[in-house]
Amino acid sequence: MSHPIHTVGHSTLEPEAFVALLRGAGVTALADVRSSPYSRRLPHFGREAIRPLLEAAGVRYVYLGGHLGGRPGTVDLYAPEGHADYEAMRESPPFREGIERVLKGSERYVVALMCGEEEPLTCHRGLMITPALKALGVPPLHIRKAGRIETTAEFEARVLEEAGFGPMFGECLEEAYRVLNRKLAFRLGEDR
Repeated sequence: MSHPIHTVGHSTLEPEAFVALLRGAGVTALADVRSSPYSRRLPHFGREAIRPLLEAAGVRYVYLGGHLGGRPGTVDLYAPEGHADYEAMRESPPFREGIERVLKGSERYVVALMCGEEEPLTCHRGLMITPALKALGVPPLHIRKAGRIETTAEFEARVLEEAGFGPMFGECLEEAYRVLNRKLAFRLGEDR
């Protein structure tokens, strides 16, 4: 039996507060899904700094940004308009391999997928990875500020609203994800 899979954004938290957030959700392993595992403003969330911090707290660390990151390394995974194409990325072999690693890890650990943004609605972990996990029957839980847990159903209601469909148009969920993908995904030439 697998454990639940979570997502989390480190935002501007202090290291101790971030570890407490993970502990509060029972997380025992963190998969870093940032394409670039560094933060200019928050160096304590850089790959080399966060690993020992987490491991001292009993949380395993693995970097999966090369598989599950939101900035593809090949132009064929960008839409003609220049944004990262989350649907195409979900079909790529590296993405599938990354999802398999997360699922395998969830057999042994309570895994959280980490990126920088606190809000999963503006992050690829919410807009790209969540639909893939849900399609596999493993809808993730999103760890929010102060440890609140948001279900995928709650998250998707917000996806519909943000895309302009509203809760009565649940059949439009795939299109709502596409709208937000076009609006919020990383674009070629951006430096953020």
